[in-house]
Amino acid sequence: MDTAARGRVRVERTAKRVRAYLGGRAVADTTAALLVWEVPYYPTYYFPLADVEESALKATGATTRSPSRGEGVVHTVTSGAAEAPGAALTYPDSPLEEIRGHVRFEWDAMDAWFEEDEEVYVHPRDPYTRVDILPTSRHVRVEVDGVTVADSRGARVLFETGLPARYYLPKTDVRLDLLEPTGTVTRCPYKGTAEYWSVNGREDLAWSYRTPLPESERIAGLIAFYNEKLDIYVDGELQERPRTKFS
Repeated sequence: MDTAARGRVRVERTAKRVRAYLGGRAVADTTAALLVWEVPYYPTYYFPLADVEESALKATGATTRSPSRGEGVVHTVTSGAAEAPGAALTYPDSPLEEIRGHVRFEWDAMDAWFEEDEEVYVHPRDPYTRVDILPTSRHVRVEVDGVTVADSRGARVLFETGLPARYYLPKTDVRLDLLEPTGTVTRCPYKGTAEYWSVNGREDLAWSYRTPLPESERIAGLIAFYNEKLDIYVDGELQERPRTKFS
């Protein structure tokens, strides 16, 4: 494993086969991708230029500068009739030697991403993020503005690196009459696609994964609530509201 750190940037090699698709074709396909932590929360993939379709990249003449990665050359990505303007960056003279000769694609500009033969969403899976889902007999009660909206002794607790513990409760233990679907949908590379509810009139306080990814199947159909925005009691003890990006 090759690792480098300059400022907040960490670079590591991954043994996974990684592919990025645009216009129904793989514009990049490699078993030598780099994971680059441009931000501390999750990594980004960088592909060796040798593993990118030669005709896919066209320099726009524009550049952008990063304090840690240096001057980036902006490219438009094309694949058949599909085009993603300004969706790729190369850093030919980067102070981070590891990323020279590599290209970074904007995640959302591509049609799909695969790690081996499994599609992955939102961003690459971080090898240092772990998700544990454990059953608990502890008494969990959820309260919104003084109203009990859930009460359970059959919760499952999801522990995800860097986030508060989340209590997932059976729907039979939730006041479904106080929940209203909002139409909000989010995706997680570890858990899948979530749907959301307003709770007692407050928007997007609860969510559920109807058909989670295989590693998170134990929370299928259960409902979780934002610890940051309401009161959760565990065995009668009011839990401190954590401060996160969701607060």
